Amino acid sequence: MDIDYAEPGVFTTVSPEQVPLTKGLPDEPVGICAAVRQLFIQATDAPAGVPEERLGERNIRPASGLIDALTAIDPAPLHVPRPPDKRVVGTCRHWSTLATALLRQRGIAARARCGFGTYFVPGKNLDHWIIEYRRDGRWVRVDVEHLWRPYVPQSDDLPPGAFLTGGEAWQWYRTGEVDGKLFGVPGVDHAWGVGEIRGNLMRDLASMLKIETLPWDEWGRMEDSYQGRTGDDFDELMDRIADACGTDDPAAVQAIYAAEDLAVPEEVTRYPLRPCPGSCPT
Repeated sequence: MDIDYAEPGVFTTVSPEQVPLTKGLPDEPVGICAAVRQLFIQATDAPAGVPEERLGERNIRPASGLIDALTAIDPAPLHVPRPPDKRVVGTCRHWSTLATALLRQRGIAARARCGFGTYFVPGKNLDHWIIEYRRDGRWVRVDVEHLWRPYVPQSDDLPPGAFLTGGEAWQWYRTGEVDGKLFGVPGVDHAWGVGEIRGNLMRDLASMLKIETLPWDEWGRMEDSYQGRTGDDFDELMDRIADACGTDDPAAVQAIYAAEDLAVPEEVTRYPLRPCPGSCPT
């Protein structure tokens, strides 16, 4: 069975009453991404800081919830740029999820990808989400959050190796050419290592099935992986996941997703919000 990336998924559906807010958006994919770029802000980038009660905005899963949060602060249509104090507090996943939703609303095949950016800190690979959209028979990668920033190479069409999906990062690690400790979450000391690669590989697999989880959602054997309690059998499963995602074969992706402990549980897909852990990554 094919995966129709031009149709919305569980977290990328724009509700009917929100459609008028999208009318002024450009028709061109990168133009839509450019509009989304000015709707969110990282807590660490807010000039005046972020009140504690607003940090929970980072936990909004569905695009419809993100639009509701945006219009609760400022009712303007989505093509209108927000000043920093009127943006929703988010992570790279928010930028990618809303951009994916708006592209799919226009019938453009798009998907969010979870992995690592290689361009933020030399020699390190930082946890990150981008989007891909289909153009001329290939997937074009766009860093929505950092679109047209000077340190991102060709941010509207990322070159190979600039961003690594979870699968690409895993395959690189398995060659022995890169230390797993060079992969992790910026701003924290504990979220580094091979477990982070495995976690993003599983999240990217879910996103390939149109389930864009939060960056800190965990399920199945993720916790064991993060704690170093998994063995060769789990790593061999990671090999198969990376291979499936790399082939871009919908049947292979769906088959591996059906394996034990890989499917996102209903408690994640059913509820739009989840309390933030004690130290959510930013």
